[in-house]
Amino acid sequence: MLQHPQIDPVAISLGPLKIHWYGLTYLVGFLAAWWLGKLRARKPGSPITEEQMGDVIFYLALGVILGGRFGYVVFYNFDAFLADPLWLFRVWEGGMAFHGGLLGVIAAMWWYGRKVGCGFWRLADFVAPLVPIGLGAGRIGNFINGELWGKPTDVAWGMVFRTAPDSLARHPSQLYQFALEGVALFVILWWFSAKPRPRMAVSGLFLLAYGVFRFMVEFVRQPDPQLGYLAFDWLTMGQVLSFPMIVAGATLMFIAYRRNES
Repeated sequence: MLQHPQIDPVAISLGPLKIHWYGLTYLVGFLAAWWLGKLRARKPGSPITEEQMGDVIFYLALGVILGGRFGYVVFYNFDAFLADPLWLFRVWEGGMAFHGGLLGVIAAMWWYGRKVGCGFWRLADFVAPLVPIGLGAGRIGNFINGELWGKPTDVAWGMVFRTAPDSLARHPSQLYQFALEGVALFVILWWFSAKPRPRMAVSGLFLLAYGVFRFMVEFVRQPDPQLGYLAFDWLTMGQVLSFPMIVAGATLMFIAYRRNES
């Protein structure tokens, strides 16, 4: 049994200014995406130039933050919003959802792709391999905050989180998600996109792989207390939202290779 290190969530404190580790993980994700995007933009056939990467990251950041917040409110805590609508804007109290962020990013890519004339799918295939580092960094932020822990377990690496309502050893599900959604997904997408693929194939693989990874981890992750299990004493909101990603990803890859358009 391991003890959670209980790291101070505030990384830097300068008087009234407090910079949290979780915010820094977002910064790491955006900077990594910007740097990797500039590398990808140098390749022949890139839908955007190196100079446009700053604009791309700006639009993606807006999509992540706005979509992530709205997604958390709608999917996970709509009752709290109805009771106090201004809670939507108190982002410092926590509450971001990946699936909402994904919808925000999709909207941002559609808008920017239309603006510069490169097309949505070409831009989506370009952006998809840049995302996992940010996802992985975010899960490290969850781990530092001692939030989103897993179910009680007796495995040797079970961890006691002081933020949990008990002293039981739990799955460090944040680290599982870091390994799968961050490391494994990055390796898979970076390798897959290193060679020319049919249009929509890279985007499809992102949706499929993330959906499968998230669906799996939800079996050992503690469901959100305000929702609990939605059905069968095991189905979580994360699985409900991830299943359409699996179907959509598989469908996109099937269509992509059937059409075989670059």
